[in-house]
Parts: sequence; structure tokens; C-alpha cells
Amino acid sequence: MNPYRDINDEEWQRVAPLLPELRPRSELRGRPLANTRSVLNGVLWVMYSGATWSAMPRKYPSYQTCHRRFKAWYESGVLHRVMEQLFGAASEELCGLMEARMRTHVNEKPKSAETEKAPVVAPAVYSPPASQPLPSSPFAFHSPFKHAA
Repeated sequence: MNPYRDINDEEWQRVAPLLPELRPRSELRGRPLANTRSVLNGVLWVMYSGATWSAMPRKYPSYQTCHRRFKAWYESGVLHRVMEQLFGAASEELCGLMEARMRTHVNEKPKSAETEKAPVVAPAVYSPPASQPLPSSPFAFHSPFKHAA
């Protein structure tokens, strides 16, 4: 594949209709919404480079914003359609690499009924040997030296 570059105007015109338009917040508080094209460029940079989200260059919106929108686009299937539109056959490879890096893998085996019904074992709790009596108070201190009576 070629080195990564931000999408150009022609590519943006092809994929912009595929991306859901986010509505501005009704209240006038908080940060304004990040530019969708910049967020897409940040998501594509992470997918293409294989770097972590927190290593994104500062020219993109915050990595938290990019990651949040990536998850929404991925779960809704929008990201796959955008990738097909931009990269054609190479989109399968990029999507496959990203799926392999995701923490919750798509092809995880569901838990079987036997595993779910297994009894929960309580963690072991320390108990002192029976030969040593417990002190009457947690603050009681007995000197190892014999006291003269």
C-alpha cells in the first residue's frame, strides 16, 4: 500500500453522503462538534499506521473523539462502506487488521451454558493456625519476652 495521506476533495465528495450527520447540541454549552472530515482522516490514520489512538498527530481532533466516532461507525457498518468506497479491495485488509487489534473481537466464542452455570468459588481467606489463640483485641500486643512477676 501507499503511504497514508489525508483524503482529498474528490474522495470526500464520494464518502460524505455515507457518514451520518451529527446534529449540533440543543444547548449552547460544551465544545462544538469536531469536523467530520478531520475525524475520518484521524480514524484512517490510526487504521493505516497501526499506531495507538493516543499517538495520533495533533492535526486531527482529539483521539477520544476519533475513537468514539470510530466505534459508532464500525458498529453501524458505516466504516466498512466508507472503506470500500475509498480503497476498494484493499479495504478488506485494512478492516481485518483493525478488527484484529480491537479489544472485543468480533469472532469471540460465546460462553456455553455449562460455563455460565459453574458455581462461583469464593477466594481463599487467611485464617491463622488453630494452635495460636486470637488476641482479644486487634490492638493487643504480647511481648515475646517473659515478664518477671
